[in-house]
Amino acid sequence: MKSKLITIFLIIFIFILPIFSGCSSNNLETIKLMEVTHSIFYAPQYVALTQGFFEDEGLDVDLIDGKGADKVMTALLSDEADIGFMGPEASVYVYNEGRENFAINFAQLTQKDGSFLVGRNPDEAFTFDKLKGKTIIGGRKGGMPEMTLEYVLKSNGLTIGEDVEVRTDVQFAAMAGSFLGGEGDYVALFEPVATELEMEKRGSIVASIGEEGGYIPYTCYSATKDYIDKNPEIIQKFTNAIYSGMVWVNEHSSEEIAEAIEPQFPDSDKESLITIVDRYKDQDTWKPDLILTEEGLNHMMEIMELAGELDERAPYDKIVNTEFAEKTMKK
Repeated sequence: MKSKLITIFLIIFIFILPIFSGCSSNNLETIKLMEVTHSIFYAPQYVALTQGFFEDEGLDVDLIDGKGADKVMTALLSDEADIGFMGPEASVYVYNEGRENFAINFAQLTQKDGSFLVGRNPDEAFTFDKLKGKTIIGGRKGGMPEMTLEYVLKSNGLTIGEDVEVRTDVQFAAMAGSFLGGEGDYVALFEPVATELEMEKRGSIVASIGEEGGYIPYTCYSATKDYIDKNPEIIQKFTNAIYSGMVWVNEHSSEEIAEAIEPQFPDSDKESLITIVDRYKDQDTWKPDLILTEEGLNHMMEIMELAGELDERAPYDKIVNTEFAEKTMKK
Protein backbone atom coordinates (compact mmCIF):
# COMPACT_ATOMS: atom_id res chain seq x y z
CA MET A 1 0.00 0.00 0.00
CA LYS A 2 2.79 2.36 0.98
CA SER A 3 4.65 1.70 -2.28
CA LYS A 4 1.48 2.44 -4.27
CA LEU A 5 1.08 5.80 -2.50
CA ILE A 6 4.70 6.67 -3.25
CA THR A 7 4.16 5.74 -6.90
CA ILE A 8 1.02 7.90 -7.12
CA PHE A 9 2.86 10.80 -5.48
CA LEU A 10 5.73 10.50 -7.96
CA ILE A 11 3.33 10.50 -10.91
CA ILE A 12 1.55 13.64 -9.63
CA PHE A 13 4.91 15.31 -8.98
CA ILE A 14 6.10 14.56 -12.52
CA PHE A 15 2.95 16.18 -13.98
CA ILE A 16 3.02 19.23 -11.70
CA LEU A 17 6.76 19.98 -11.93
CA PRO A 18 6.64 21.44 -15.49
CA ILE A 19 3.84 23.79 -14.43
CA PHE A 20 5.86 25.21 -11.55
CA SER A 21 9.01 25.28 -13.68
CA GLY A 22 7.16 27.30 -16.34
CA CYS A 23 5.94 29.82 -13.76
CA SER A 24 9.36 30.34 -12.23
CA SER A 25 11.07 30.80 -15.61
CA ASN A 26 8.65 33.56 -16.61
CA ASN A 27 10.58 36.20 -14.74
CA LEU A 28 9.56 39.14 -16.91
CA GLU A 29 9.10 42.70 -15.70
CA THR A 30 5.74 44.06 -16.89
CA ILE A 31 5.69 47.62 -18.21
CA LYS A 32 2.74 49.62 -19.50
CA LEU A 33 3.46 51.23 -22.86
CA MET A 34 0.85 53.62 -24.23
CA GLU A 35 1.12 54.51 -27.93
CA VAL A 36 -0.45 57.55 -29.56
CA THR A 37 -2.25 55.33 -32.09
CA HIS A 38 -1.95 51.81 -33.45
CA SER A 39 -0.37 52.20 -36.87
CA ILE A 40 1.94 50.35 -39.26
CA PHE A 41 3.91 53.61 -39.09
CA TYR A 42 5.49 52.11 -35.96
CA ALA A 43 6.56 48.81 -37.53
CA PRO A 44 9.91 48.49 -35.65
CA GLN A 45 8.01 48.55 -32.34
CA TYR A 46 5.67 45.74 -33.42
CA VAL A 47 8.60 43.73 -34.76
CA ALA A 48 10.21 44.03 -31.31
CA LEU A 49 6.97 42.66 -29.84
CA THR A 50 6.37 39.79 -32.27
CA GLN A 51 10.00 38.70 -32.59
CA GLY A 52 10.51 38.44 -28.83
CA PHE A 53 13.06 41.24 -28.45
CA PHE A 54 11.36 42.60 -25.31
CA GLU A 55 11.30 39.13 -23.75
CA ASP A 56 15.01 38.80 -24.58
CA GLU A 57 15.54 41.88 -22.41
CA GLY A 58 13.37 40.49 -19.60
CA LEU A 59 10.35 42.70 -20.32
CA ASP A 60 6.67 41.95 -20.80
CA VAL A 61 5.02 44.89 -22.60
CA ASP A 62 1.38 45.75 -21.97
CA LEU A 63 0.56 47.80 -25.10
CA ILE A 64 -2.26 50.33 -24.86
CA ASP A 65 -3.71 52.45 -27.69
CA GLY A 66 -3.97 55.98 -26.27
CA LYS A 67 -5.77 57.46 -29.29
CA GLY A 68 -3.99 60.83 -29.12
CA ALA A 69 -0.83 62.41 -27.68
CA ASP A 70 -2.80 64.43 -25.15
CA LYS A 71 -4.29 61.25 -23.70
CA VAL A 72 -0.92 59.48 -23.67
CA MET A 73 0.73 62.35 -21.80
CA THR A 74 -2.11 62.48 -19.29
CA ALA A 75 -1.67 58.76 -18.62
CA LEU A 76 2.09 59.17 -18.27
CA LEU A 77 1.83 62.02 -15.75
CA SER A 78 -0.80 60.16 -13.72
CA ASP A 79 1.26 56.93 -13.61
CA GLU A 80 -1.31 55.03 -15.66
CA ALA A 81 1.50 54.35 -18.15
CA ASP A 82 5.20 53.75 -17.54
CA ILE A 83 6.37 54.76 -21.02
CA GLY A 84 4.57 57.01 -23.49
CA PHE A 85 5.00 56.90 -27.25
CA MET A 86 3.95 60.14 -28.93
CA GLY A 87 5.19 63.31 -30.60
CA PRO A 88 7.84 65.13 -28.52
CA GLU A 89 5.79 68.32 -28.77
CA ALA A 90 3.80 66.99 -25.79
CA SER A 91 6.91 67.03 -23.61
CA VAL A 92 7.59 70.64 -24.63
CA TYR A 93 4.12 71.70 -23.50
CA VAL A 94 4.48 69.86 -20.18
CA TYR A 95 7.91 71.32 -19.43
CA ASN A 96 6.70 74.84 -20.17
CA GLU A 97 3.86 74.34 -17.70
CA GLY A 98 6.51 74.28 -14.97
CA ARG A 99 5.96 70.70 -13.80
CA GLU A 100 8.75 69.27 -11.67
CA ASN A 101 8.15 65.71 -12.81
CA PHE A 102 8.15 66.47 -16.55
CA ALA A 103 8.46 64.01 -19.43
CA ILE A 104 11.85 63.20 -20.94
CA ASN A 105 12.33 61.78 -24.46
CA PHE A 106 14.86 58.94 -24.49
CA ALA A 107 14.45 57.33 -27.94
CA GLN A 108 13.20 58.50 -31.34
CA LEU A 109 11.46 56.01 -33.64
CA THR A 110 10.17 58.01 -36.61
CA GLN A 111 11.76 60.88 -38.53
CA LYS A 112 8.95 61.68 -40.95
CA ASP A 113 5.24 62.39 -40.63
CA GLY A 114 3.28 59.18 -41.08
CA SER A 115 0.02 60.56 -42.41
CA PHE A 116 -1.37 60.74 -45.92
CA LEU A 117 -3.72 63.28 -47.45
CA VAL A 118 -6.87 61.45 -48.53
CA GLY A 119 -9.37 62.93 -50.97
CA ARG A 120 -12.74 61.69 -52.15
CA ASN A 121 -11.59 60.82 -55.68
CA PRO A 122 -8.38 59.52 -57.29
CA ASP A 123 -6.11 62.33 -58.47
CA GLU A 124 -2.80 61.19 -59.94
CA ALA A 125 -2.03 64.77 -61.01
CA PHE A 126 -2.65 66.23 -57.54
CA THR A 127 -0.96 69.52 -56.68
CA PHE A 128 -1.43 71.48 -53.50
CA ASP A 129 -2.96 74.46 -55.26
CA LYS A 130 -6.01 72.22 -55.79
CA LEU A 131 -6.71 72.63 -52.06
CA LYS A 132 -7.74 76.25 -52.53
CA GLY A 133 -11.27 76.74 -51.34
CA LYS A 134 -11.29 73.27 -49.75
CA THR A 135 -11.59 71.99 -46.18
CA ILE A 136 -9.21 69.45 -44.62
CA ILE A 137 -9.94 67.49 -41.44
CA GLY A 138 -6.52 67.97 -39.89
CA GLY A 139 -6.61 66.66 -36.32
CA ARG A 140 -6.19 68.10 -32.84
CA LYS A 141 -4.85 71.66 -32.72
CA GLY A 142 -1.36 71.70 -31.27
CA GLY A 143 -0.72 68.05 -32.09
CA MET A 144 2.22 67.09 -34.28
CA PRO A 145 0.10 65.73 -37.18
CA GLU A 146 -1.94 68.93 -37.45
CA MET A 147 1.09 71.22 -37.08
CA THR A 148 3.05 69.27 -39.71
CA LEU A 149 0.07 69.49 -42.07
CA GLU A 150 0.01 73.26 -41.57
CA TYR A 151 3.78 73.39 -42.20
CA VAL A 152 3.35 71.49 -45.48
CA LEU A 153 0.46 73.69 -46.62
CA LYS A 154 2.40 76.89 -45.87
CA SER A 155 5.49 75.47 -47.61
CA ASN A 156 3.33 75.02 -50.70
CA GLY A 157 2.24 78.67 -50.66
CA LEU A 158 -1.18 78.24 -49.05
CA THR A 159 -2.54 80.57 -46.38
CA ILE A 160 -4.60 78.73 -43.78
CA GLY A 161 -7.95 80.37 -43.14
CA GLU A 162 -7.85 82.13 -46.49
CA ASP A 163 -6.85 79.64 -49.18
CA VAL A 164 -7.73 76.49 -47.26
CA GLU A 165 -9.59 75.59 -44.07
CA VAL A 166 -8.01 73.12 -41.64
CA ARG A 167 -10.48 71.70 -39.15
CA THR A 168 -9.09 71.00 -35.70
CA ASP A 169 -12.36 70.21 -33.93
CA VAL A 170 -12.44 66.49 -34.74
CA GLN A 171 -10.82 64.01 -32.34
CA PHE A 172 -7.97 61.94 -33.80
CA ALA A 173 -9.87 58.65 -33.55
CA ALA A 174 -12.96 60.12 -35.23
CA MET A 175 -11.32 61.73 -38.27
CA ALA A 176 -11.92 58.88 -40.73
CA GLY A 177 -15.51 58.48 -39.57
CA SER A 178 -16.22 62.18 -39.98
CA PHE A 179 -14.78 62.14 -43.49
CA LEU A 180 -16.84 59.08 -44.42
CA GLY A 181 -19.88 60.84 -42.99
CA GLY A 182 -19.47 63.60 -45.58
CA GLU A 183 -17.48 66.17 -43.62
CA GLY A 184 -14.51 67.91 -45.25
CA ASP A 185 -13.09 67.60 -48.74
CA TYR A 186 -9.85 65.95 -47.58
CA VAL A 187 -8.58 64.28 -44.42
CA ALA A 188 -5.08 63.49 -43.09
CA LEU A 189 -4.97 59.83 -42.02
CA PHE A 190 -2.43 57.34 -40.72
CA GLU A 191 -2.04 53.76 -41.90
CA PRO A 192 -3.62 51.31 -42.15
CA VAL A 193 -6.78 53.47 -42.23
CA ALA A 194 -5.74 55.51 -45.30
CA THR A 195 -5.09 52.44 -47.43
CA GLU A 196 -8.22 50.67 -46.15
CA LEU A 197 -10.37 53.59 -47.33
CA GLU A 198 -8.62 53.51 -50.69
CA MET A 199 -9.12 49.76 -51.12
CA GLU A 200 -12.79 50.13 -50.20
CA LYS A 201 -13.03 52.92 -52.82
CA ARG A 202 -14.28 55.36 -50.19
CA GLY A 203 -11.28 57.65 -50.47
CA SER A 204 -8.01 58.04 -52.35
CA ILE A 205 -4.49 58.92 -51.17
CA VAL A 206 -3.34 61.98 -53.10
CA ALA A 207 -0.17 63.00 -51.20
CA SER A 208 2.25 61.88 -48.51
CA ILE A 209 2.57 64.45 -45.73
CA GLY A 210 5.79 62.71 -44.70
CA GLU A 211 7.44 63.19 -48.09
CA GLU A 212 6.31 66.80 -48.27
CA GLY A 213 7.30 67.66 -44.69
CA GLY A 214 10.84 66.25 -44.77
CA TYR A 215 12.82 65.36 -41.66
CA ILE A 216 10.96 65.89 -38.39
CA PRO A 217 11.53 64.10 -35.05
CA TYR A 218 7.96 62.92 -35.19
CA THR A 219 7.42 60.18 -32.61
CA CYS A 220 9.51 59.42 -29.52
CA TYR A 221 9.45 57.31 -26.38
CA SER A 222 9.30 59.24 -23.15
CA ALA A 223 8.95 58.65 -19.43
CA THR A 224 8.70 60.98 -16.48
CA LYS A 225 11.86 62.25 -14.83
CA ASP A 226 11.03 60.32 -11.65
CA TYR A 227 10.42 57.06 -13.51
CA ILE A 228 13.71 57.29 -15.41
CA ASP A 229 15.62 58.15 -12.21
CA LYS A 230 14.12 55.13 -10.42
CA ASN A 231 14.19 52.66 -13.33
CA PRO A 232 17.22 53.30 -15.58
CA GLU A 233 17.68 49.54 -16.13
CA ILE A 234 14.15 49.17 -17.49
CA ILE A 235 14.58 52.18 -19.79
CA GLN A 236 17.85 50.71 -21.09
CA LYS A 237 16.32 47.28 -21.69
CA PHE A 238 13.33 48.86 -23.43
CA THR A 239 15.62 50.93 -25.68
CA ASN A 240 17.69 47.84 -26.49
CA ALA A 241 14.55 45.98 -27.62
CA ILE A 242 13.33 48.86 -29.79
CA TYR A 243 16.77 49.13 -31.40
CA SER A 244 16.73 45.38 -32.14
CA GLY A 245 13.37 45.92 -33.86
CA MET A 246 14.82 48.81 -35.85
CA VAL A 247 17.82 46.75 -37.01
CA TRP A 248 15.53 43.86 -37.96
CA VAL A 249 13.32 46.15 -40.05
CA ASN A 250 16.32 47.64 -41.84
CA GLU A 251 17.68 44.18 -42.66
CA HIS A 252 14.46 42.59 -43.92
CA SER A 253 12.16 43.02 -46.92
CA SER A 254 8.73 44.62 -46.86
CA GLU A 255 7.19 41.15 -47.26
CA GLU A 256 9.07 39.85 -44.21
CA ILE A 257 8.16 42.92 -42.16
CA ALA A 258 4.49 42.57 -43.15
CA GLU A 259 4.52 38.93 -42.08
CA ALA A 260 6.17 39.82 -38.76
CA ILE A 261 3.68 42.54 -37.83
CA GLU A 262 0.58 40.79 -39.22
CA PRO A 263 -0.51 39.54 -35.74
CA GLN A 264 -0.75 43.19 -34.64
CA PHE A 265 -3.10 44.03 -37.54
CA PRO A 266 -5.47 41.07 -37.89
CA ASP A 267 -8.02 43.11 -39.89
CA SER A 268 -5.50 44.04 -42.61
CA ASP A 269 -4.64 41.59 -45.39
CA LYS A 270 -0.99 40.86 -46.10
CA GLU A 271 -0.92 42.61 -49.49
CA SER A 272 -2.13 45.82 -47.87
CA LEU A 273 0.51 45.52 -45.17
CA ILE A 274 3.25 45.07 -47.78
CA THR A 275 2.02 48.13 -49.72
CA ILE A 276 2.00 50.28 -46.58
CA VAL A 277 5.41 49.10 -45.38
CA ASP A 278 6.79 49.85 -48.86
CA ARG A 279 5.46 53.41 -48.64
CA TYR A 280 7.05 53.97 -45.25
CA LYS A 281 10.36 52.43 -46.29
CA ASP A 282 10.46 54.51 -49.48
CA GLN A 283 10.11 57.77 -47.56
CA ASP A 284 12.84 56.83 -45.04
CA THR A 285 10.41 56.85 -42.13
CA TRP A 286 12.40 55.28 -39.30
CA LYS A 287 15.31 56.77 -37.29
CA PRO A 288 18.11 54.17 -37.44
CA ASP A 289 20.00 55.24 -34.30
CA LEU A 290 17.03 56.28 -32.06
CA ILE A 291 18.86 59.51 -31.09
CA LEU A 292 16.80 62.71 -30.88
CA THR A 293 19.28 65.43 -31.81
CA GLU A 294 19.21 69.05 -30.67
CA GLU A 295 18.94 70.18 -34.29
CA GLY A 296 15.93 67.91 -34.76
CA LEU A 297 14.17 69.15 -31.62
CA ASN A 298 14.78 72.77 -32.63
CA HIS A 299 13.30 72.11 -36.06
CA MET A 300 10.20 70.62 -34.45
CA MET A 301 9.85 73.62 -32.15
CA GLU A 302 10.20 75.91 -35.18
CA ILE A 303 7.19 74.12 -36.71
CA MET A 304 5.31 74.62 -33.43
CA GLU A 305 6.13 78.34 -33.55
CA LEU A 306 4.96 78.62 -37.16
CA ALA A 307 1.68 77.03 -36.08
CA GLY A 308 1.33 79.65 -33.34
CA GLU A 309 1.46 76.97 -30.61
CA LEU A 310 4.75 77.84 -28.89
CA ASP A 311 5.83 81.04 -27.13
CA GLU A 312 8.98 79.66 -25.47
CA ARG A 313 11.25 76.81 -26.45
CA ALA A 314 12.04 74.05 -23.96
CA PRO A 315 15.76 73.36 -23.29
CA TYR A 316 17.09 70.32 -25.12
CA ASP A 317 19.18 69.10 -22.19
CA LYS A 318 16.10 69.01 -19.95
CA ILE A 319 13.56 67.14 -22.07
CA VAL A 320 15.94 64.85 -24.00
CA ASN A 321 18.19 62.08 -22.68
CA THR A 322 20.30 60.31 -25.33
CA GLU A 323 22.44 58.14 -23.02
CA PHE A 324 20.22 55.06 -23.37
CA ALA A 325 20.19 55.19 -27.19
CA GLU A 326 23.94 55.87 -27.25
CA LYS A 327 24.64 52.92 -24.96
CA THR A 328 22.51 50.67 -27.15
CA MET A 329 24.47 51.73 -30.22
CA LYS A 330 27.74 50.73 -28.54
CA LYS A 331 26.58 47.17 -27.83
